[in-house]
Formats: sequence, C-alpha cells, structure tokens
Amino acid sequence: MCGICGICLDDPRARVDSAVLDAMSSSLAHRGPDGNGTFLDGPVGLGHRRLSIIDLSRGEQPMYNEDRTIALIFNGEIYNYIELRKSLIERGHRFCSDADTEVLVHLYEDYGDQCVEHLRGMFAFAIWDGRRKRLLAARDRMGEKPFYYCQHNGRFLFASELKALHKDRTWTPRICTASLDHYLAYGYIPAPFTIFEDVFKLQAAHTLVWEKGRVSTSPYWKVDFTTGPRLDEQEYVEELRRRLDDSIRLQMRSDVPLGAFLSGGIDSSAIVALASLQMNKPLATFSVAFADQEFDESRYARMVAERYGTEHHEIVVRDMDVSTFPDLVGHFDEPFADPSAIPTYYITREARRFVKVCLSGDGGDELFGGYDQYEDCLRQRWVDWIPGGVRRAMFGRLSSALPDYVYGKGWLRRMSVSGAVRYQRQMGVFDPEERFQLLRSEHFDPSTQEPWLFSPYFSDNGHDPVAVRQHTDQRTYLPEDILVKVDRTSMMHALEVRVPFLDHRVVEWTNAMPTNMKIRGGVRKYVLKRLLADLLPAEILERGKRGFGIPIKHWFRSDLDGFARDMLLSPSSRSQQFFRPDAVRRLLDGHGRGLRDLSRRLWTVLWFEQWCRLSGV
Repeated sequence: MCGICGICLDDPRARVDSAVLDAMSSSLAHRGPDGNGTFLDGPVGLGHRRLSIIDLSRGEQPMYNEDRTIALIFNGEIYNYIELRKSLIERGHRFCSDADTEVLVHLYEDYGDQCVEHLRGMFAFAIWDGRRKRLLAARDRMGEKPFYYCQHNGRFLFASELKALHKDRTWTPRICTASLDHYLAYGYIPAPFTIFEDVFKLQAAHTLVWEKGRVSTSPYWKVDFTTGPRLDEQEYVEELRRRLDDSIRLQMRSDVPLGAFLSGGIDSSAIVALASLQMNKPLATFSVAFADQEFDESRYARMVAERYGTEHHEIVVRDMDVSTFPDLVGHFDEPFADPSAIPTYYITREARRFVKVCLSGDGGDELFGGYDQYEDCLRQRWVDWIPGGVRRAMFGRLSSALPDYVYGKGWLRRMSVSGAVRYQRQMGVFDPEERFQLLRSEHFDPSTQEPWLFSPYFSDNGHDPVAVRQHTDQRTYLPEDILVKVDRTSMMHALEVRVPFLDHRVVEWTNAMPTNMKIRGGVRKYVLKRLLADLLPAEILERGKRGFGIPIKHWFRSDLDGFARDMLLSPSSRSQQFFRPDAVRRLLDGHGRGLRDLSRRLWTVLWFEQWCRLSGV
C-alpha cells in the first residue's frame, strides 16, 4: 500500500522539474510514511511513497529489472506473489528482494501488457519501459486502488490522489458542471469523471498506455453474470468455502501485524471466523459502537470476538466531532456523500494504533445479494406489469399532488418509472426534480438527467433482475463509493485494508451462481449463510440486514443542525454559487420538523460546502 505519482512530457528533449515531482510525492506522504523514491529520465519522472508491508528492508521503489530499462511504481498488494516469484525464477529471472512488487517487473518483461492477467490483488501501478519510451498503467479488477490522471499543455500527470495533481501549477482546475450533477444524483462522481474538467479516473479493470503524447485506455477483465454449470447446493457451498479460504490465506501474508474489522454483521463476522481458523494466535479485531442503540451492533461483534478468542478493540462514538470534518473532507479530494465515512474514519484510526493491515468484509452484499433493493425488485414485479403510460399517469399524478419531502412521495416517483431510472431514484440522493430545484439554473445540465451510469446494465432485459442490480452495484456503487471510502479513510492513517471477498476468483464463482443460491424464500445471502451455519451464532445469521450506518438523522436534528445552518446559509457560504439558498433551507427545515429523513441529502450539500471552502472554490 503506497502512493504513486508521475509526469510524462510530450517533448522528448524536455526534462521533468524534480521540484514539482517531489511536491506531488510529498502530498501523498500519508499513504506511505515509511519511505520515498523517485525516478527521473529526461521527459519522464516517477514518484513513490512507501507503506512497508512485505520485505521491510528491501522493498524500496521505484523497482527495476536486471538492466534497469524498466522502472515500476506500485500501490497495493499482489497476494499470489510467492507463487508467481517461483515460476519466474524457473524462467530465469533474478530477484534482489522478496517484495511482491518486484514480481510485477519480471511479469511485464515476459507478458507485456497482459501481465495484469496473472495478478491476484489490489493495485494501481505505472511501468516506464525505457526501450519503448512507453508508460503502462493499470488498476485492479474491482477498483480497490485509485488512479487519477490529466493531460494538458504537452504534459501527462497521474497520481493516487487528486491533491498531487494540484502541485503542477500549469494546470488550472475548473469545476465540471456535469460532474456536480452526477454527485448530487449518485452521491459520488463515477469514473472516468472527476469534479474537475479534463481530469479523469482510470476505471477499474482497465489499463492505460501513454506513448508519444497519446493516451489510450482499455479493459482487461469484466464482471460476468453468465450462469455456470448447475451444481447441487452442497457443491456450491463447498467450492465457495474453498475459494474463500484460499483468498484469506493469501491475503493474510504480511511482515507486519494484521487484524480485521468486525461490525457484527454477517460479512465481517465471516472473514473473522474463517481467518481465525487459519491462525495459530488470536486475531486482533476492531469495531465501532454507538451510544444510540438504534445503530449499535457492538454486542454482536463481541459475540463473534468471544467465540473466536480475538483481541477485540471497541471504540464508542457518541456524536459527530465537527472538528474532524475538514480533515476528513480534505482527504477525499472530491465531493463524497456517504456518511459512513465517519465510522470508517474512526475504526481505521483506532486499528492503526495496533496493526498495519486489516481484513474487511466489504463486497459481501454485492456478491451474495444482501441489500434490500435486490428483494425489492422481485416484490415490485407486479408494478412493471402495468403498462408504462398507465403507470406514469397513475403514480406520477399521485406523486405530484404531494408536497416536497413528504413520506411516500419518493416511492410513488420510483413506481412511475422503471429499469435504470427507478434504480437511480432508489439508490441515488437527489431525484432529477429535486436537483432542478436545488441547482441554480446556470449549473443545471439537462443532458445529465438520464441515469446514464446505470443504463448499460439494464439494457439486456433477458437477465435476471437481481443479477442486473448486482452487476450494476459491482461496477458502480462498490468501486465508486464503498472502496473509495475505505481507501481514503485507511490511507489517512497509513493502514492497509484488504478485502478477501473481492478476490476475482471468488467474484467470478459467486457471480456464476444462480440467483436462488443468493436469495431464497426471503433469505438473503443464502449460500454464504449455509457455509457459516456451523461457524457463527444463529442470532447473527438470522437477524436482519444492518448497514454501517450512523445516527446522522438524529445529529441533524440536534447539534449538527446549527453547524450545518452556519455553513450553508451564512454569507460566507461557498456552495451558494451553485445551490439555491431557499432550497437548502427547505431541506434543513423539512428534516428538522421530522416529516421525512433528509439527512443524506443534507450531508451531500454539507460535504460539498466544506469541499468548496477547502478547494478555494
């Protein structure tokens, strides 16, 4: 786990300014406080910040091949590096370290751009091929590690975080109106876009090539829900267990202390149970407890910790410490509307006091059908039997008759539409009508009103509706929200987080299962629960889904209300350039009166306000 950055100049006679490269690298020091390194070769410069996990004494980067014609900077972990290293040695390669990173250098020598196909891990990397004068970059299959880039004035720049790109003073950032609308619609800004014009994220499972001033990207892997061979139930369970055990075994490889997050939910409990069975000493576990009992799951976490004899650590959150808000927003670099970033911030900070690597249960809901919306689409099939025109007239008319933000209005709006449009309204933050009311006219972009992000996954009507939604989430919500949240908050504290569910061999096997192995008779995560039947208490397996939520709806009706009003409605508010103050006030008042839970919308505009202040917008 590290931070990477680089500069490539179109003019082969030019030289990279080492001061700019150093400034870019220094801005990423929180991602890699254990060391730094640079590579300079005329018009090309690479920078690296190291968080040492494997081969602590010899894993410095950049790394090179035997004749130093190839230079590599890498962020992440290659979990199958021992197996790859053995095969590369047999092919004649010489190694100067035991680090996982060096494996990739030699894989590139043998397989070129196809080297990514051999990797099991999370990664973003860049390889400079000195002979070909060509840069290859790539991002892992599920999107665990970030990669930002921009191209302007004959310069190509890239980095693990946007803040590094700001160190190049020849670039003038400009807010992208369409991206602001995406943020309000989805709660995040999806790849390949960023909040700024002409700055992009490399999409998950993609490679990027820079050569002679030209940039091209292409996919090397895709999520596939084609159902595999039909097996009996026990065969599905046994193969899933084998793949999960293998993933956890590889992801526990570490030369530094390792622990696991434990929320008390099924996914994190599964990882703790399976990991504990492979260890010969107690696993360190970490959980967040809330004083508000509606959101507290700590007793379930303690139940699992006691069963497996873990070294359990619990941090109690009583309210939001607003003094941490600017720091939290600043580390994300972009508007980000998921309030669970707060407990993730606290748990990663606490974990870093004891360990340097943590396992996480993220991805379990997207793989095994854990979200409410997966069952909702089955229950709502009757609505889609109503002709579209009738449905729009009936539900749309009823919705229009209700005042804004009244309970039930959103459900009626969703039922009046179908497919990707309904899913955006169910999963997003602001509906198109609400965005029209919130945004000043000069910042409202009518071309963004269609749910373009979700539409490609709903275009094939032959697919199972649950599989369509899982596919959508695995390519959108998971990499753009969940994994962004985990990466930024963990890297704030120089903690590496590994996600065993997202090993691509686990993902491929699970996606190929029929839907009735994931949702059956109202039971979600059916196959996973079968696997865990003898490993976890029945009370955990049988209780309802609880997300990593926080009592933000109550906070916005108490101390956070005053903070939000001061930020959003004062003369010094920066977001009023974009938002109508009367619309923001209606949100605050509507939530305060308790008519409806508008806390996620409020959090979305509050985060944007703080981001504007930090960014000088």
